[in-house]
Amino acid sequence: MKKILLLNGPNLNLLGQRQPEIYGSETLDDVVATCTDLGATLGFEVEAHQSNHEGVIVDWIQDARGVVAGIVINPGALSHTSVAILDALNAFEGPVMEVHISNIHKRERFRHHSYVSGRAEGVIAGLGTEGYGFALRRLATLLA
Repeated sequence: MKKILLLNGPNLNLLGQRQPEIYGSETLDDVVATCTDLGATLGFEVEAHQSNHEGVIVDWIQDARGVVAGIVINPGALSHTSVAILDALNAFEGPVMEVHISNIHKRERFRHHSYVSGRAEGVIAGLGTEGYGFALRRLATLLA
């Protein structure tokens, strides 16, 4: 069974608690459970991680090389600042999907640019936590 890496960046551990008017009431555990179930339906094992630390995320991406088929990543605020995550993703050989729960283009100007978008095969923003499912489905299509 192919493996998909699901990565979540800073503050996403607070889903369901932090700004529910923007991010909704689902927790990260809810998102992971939904993605794990959907992944199994699509024929993938989903391995999920969350960190508030950029270097840890870079390590997970590097460790994924040659091991996982694709990556779904919500880098959170690191989207707008991390060339290190972009560089790690550029060294990864499989497809990458970027997810944002909120519509980053309707928010503060500094959130409009994402370094990760330059590497991602697709970017899903503003569809709430449902965006993760769309990203997994797209990866399934790309990997078929």
